[in-house]
Amino acid sequence: MSATAAARKRGKPASGAGAGAGAGKLRRKGDSSGDKGKSKGGGKMNEEISSDSESERRNEEEEEEELEETAQEKKLRLAKLYLEQLKQQEEEKAEAREFEEDQVAGRLKEDVLEQRGRLQKSVAKEIQAPDPADIRILRGHQLSITCLVITPDDLAIFSAAKDCTIIKWSVESGRKLHVIPRAKKGAEGQPSGHSSHILCMAISSDGKYLASGDRSKLILIWEAQSCQHLYTFTGHRDAVSGLAFRRGTHQLYSTSHDRSVKVWNVAENSYVETLFGHQDAVAALDALSRECCVTAGGRDGTVRVWKIPEESQLVFYGHQGSIDSIQLINEEHMVSGADDGSVALWGLSKKRPLALQREAHGLRGELGLEQPFWVSSVAALLNTDLVATGSHSSSVRLWQCGEGFRQLDLLCDIPLVGFINSLKFSSAGDFLVAGVGQEHRLGRWWRIKEARNSVCIIPLHRAPRPPAAGS
Repeated sequence: MSATAAARKRGKPASGAGAGAGAGKLRRKGDSSGDKGKSKGGGKMNEEISSDSESERRNEEEEEEELEETAQEKKLRLAKLYLEQLKQQEEEKAEAREFEEDQVAGRLKEDVLEQRGRLQKSVAKEIQAPDPADIRILRGHQLSITCLVITPDDLAIFSAAKDCTIIKWSVESGRKLHVIPRAKKGAEGQPSGHSSHILCMAISSDGKYLASGDRSKLILIWEAQSCQHLYTFTGHRDAVSGLAFRRGTHQLYSTSHDRSVKVWNVAENSYVETLFGHQDAVAALDALSRECCVTAGGRDGTVRVWKIPEESQLVFYGHQGSIDSIQLINEEHMVSGADDGSVALWGLSKKRPLALQREAHGLRGELGLEQPFWVSSVAALLNTDLVATGSHSSSVRLWQCGEGFRQLDLLCDIPLVGFINSLKFSSAGDFLVAGVGQEHRLGRWWRIKEARNSVCIIPLHRAPRPPAAGS
């Protein structure tokens, strides 16, 4: 029993130690093999886990730093952020202010140039040749159209003719808004109107008054909106051939075949004064905002600028024939046309034309006996480089004035058959109106039977501007 116990006592620790050692060896082998397997197959996973743990650690550090930020540091950080926002807002406001100042400076510059008569906006090169199919023809007069005007808002057109009538047209619809009929000579109770050929018309810049002049030496004043007759001015001793209102006022200038220029105050229904100087019948007149007007002297071959306050005049020479039409481009420049076929550009500082385009509408007649087509009408888009001329050459011509008005370049021809007795641009420059007749407005030297007595509205489309660089 004791031997057995002794043997058990001796064997237990020996067997236990051996088992423990074997188990330990097995565990070490298994662990090493497991580690090897992990290192072979799970290296990437270990890397990913380590990177994730690094980002988590950074986030934790940042959170700890934020938690560690004192109240004073937070105030400083927010103050800096607020100052940066204010700085950005001020920079944006400065940019907007600079842009507005540039626009205001541009407008002020235009106003100064306009007052000095040197404004020349470049629009002619943008004008596209009109499609003849787009021209609208308004018919209502029985005889040749002699003159026309467009209301300042571009909504209506007044036309007058040798049939002694005045028609007010709607630009949008082309319909007649009002007709002022012919007045019969000596008839009582008839509505006021003209009894002889109407040669000229003018409308005030506020659209309130319309003035018309005829061969009977009369100037009739109408309320433009209702076409109601207001006054009749008498005083000219021959046909009234030109009328113009001074812009921004109700002062009216008139001229006549009696060689005089008269000044009237329409608002007060009064006569002011008369100026003399031309040596022959005056054919046309125009005026802008200055207290002066310009006249075309017909066969005396002169263009004259009348300074009303000083009662003085400037005389210009350049055409070889009778000057039948004239139009101011701005306060310092004008364009005129004559029956020698020439078109001239003038500056008030020079007595000779700045540019002279001879045979502006070509030649007519048999070989060896050619004569230039008369220039019967001219028009200019105010303060721009765009000019239009009319004749009986079956076309209206658009021209571009060169830099400083020292050149005249042809842009395009617009086909229109008949005598172009009157031309007017709309205020916005988006259409041109032509008064067409079978005869010249001042006489019956020729008659074009195929022509139609009508008012033609010619749309003017501008080519799209190329996009600015960087847009």
